Amino acid sequence: MTARQPAEWLPHKVTWTAFPSAADLWEDDLAPAQAEVAAMVLAIAEAERVELLVADATAEAVARAMLAGADVGIHRYGFGDIWLRDTGPLFMQSPVGDAAAAFRFNGWGGKYSLPGDDGVAAFVAAAAGVPLAKHGWVLEGGAIDVDGTGLAVTTEQCLLNPNRNPRMDRAEVESHLRRDLGIDRVLWLGEGLMNDHTDGHVDNLARFVAPGVLALPVPAPGDPNRDVFLDAHERAREFGLDVVGIPSPGRVERDGEIVPASHMNFYIANGVVVVPTYGAASDDAAVAAVAALFPGRKCVGLRADHILTGGGSFHCITQQQPA
Repeated sequence: MTARQPAEWLPHKVTWTAFPSAADLWEDDLAPAQAEVAAMVLAIAEAERVELLVADATAEAVARAMLAGADVGIHRYGFGDIWLRDTGPLFMQSPVGDAAAAFRFNGWGGKYSLPGDDGVAAFVAAAAGVPLAKHGWVLEGGAIDVDGTGLAVTTEQCLLNPNRNPRMDRAEVESHLRRDLGIDRVLWLGEGLMNDHTDGHVDNLARFVAPGVLALPVPAPGDPNRDVFLDAHERAREFGLDVVGIPSPGRVERDGEIVPASHMNFYIANGVVVVPTYGAASDDAAVAAVAALFPGRKCVGLRADHILTGGGSFHCITQQQPA
C-alpha cells in the first residue's frame, strides 16, 4: 500500500492551525477573527493538542493571552494568511511510517499570492518531524476530501480549472492523485458555492463522515446554491454513495454580497467536532445533524462570521496530523 491520507475522524496526534495576524488583510475583522479562531482552538484543545502558527510578536502576544492554560504550542513563522488546509502539508500514513506531501501553491489560481505562504508546508512538516515529499503540480487540501479507503471527492470547478494546472485533464489529475496521495477512486462534483474565491473547494460542499458516506447540504428556501446542491446529491447517488443531508444556511450576505457560508466546513477532532455557524435559522439544526453523525464526540457550534470575511471557515484553517 502506498502512503495515504487517513480519514479525518481517525485519531490525531495534533491539530495544526494558524492565528489571524495581518492587520492589512483583516482590517476591522482582525480582532473578531482572532476571537473566533481562539474559540475554535480552545474547543479542539479540550480533546487534543493544538499547534498554532503566529506570524509576528504582536499576534503571538494576543494568542498567548487568549489561549492561556490551553494545550497549545505556539510557533512563530512569517506566513501570509491562515488557510493551513491549503498551504500546509497533507499528512499521510504509509507502511514505513508517517509521511507528508506538499504541492505547488499558486494563491488559489493567482488571486492571493502572499509572502511566506509557499513555505508553510515545509515549516510545519519540519516542526512536526515528518518527512515531506514535494510535488510540482497545484493542489490545495481544501479541494479534496477523503474517506481513508482510497476514495476522494472534489469539484470540476477547482481541479479542472485552467488557473491551477492548465495542461492537465481529468485523467492526468486522477493519475497524479493516485501517485501522490494513494487515491484510486474520485467522485467529481460540478460547481462549488457561489462567490467562493477558492473556485469551488469541496470542503464547503461535501464531506465524508464514514467510509462511503457523504454529507451534503440540503438547500434552504431561496438558497443561491440550490442547483449546485441538487446536482451534487444526484452525482453522489449515481456514484453509489450513501448520502446524508446537513441543513444549508441559505442566503447569507455581507455588505450586500452573497458570501459562501456553509456548515459543511466543520472540523473533526479526536473528541469534538467544531461546526461553523452564522446566526442563520439553520444553525441549531445543522449542529444537531452533524452531532448525529459523530455520536462519540462532543459537537460544538461556533460563530465564524469574521473568519468567513477572509474566505473560509474552521476546516479551511486546520490540518490534522494523524496519530
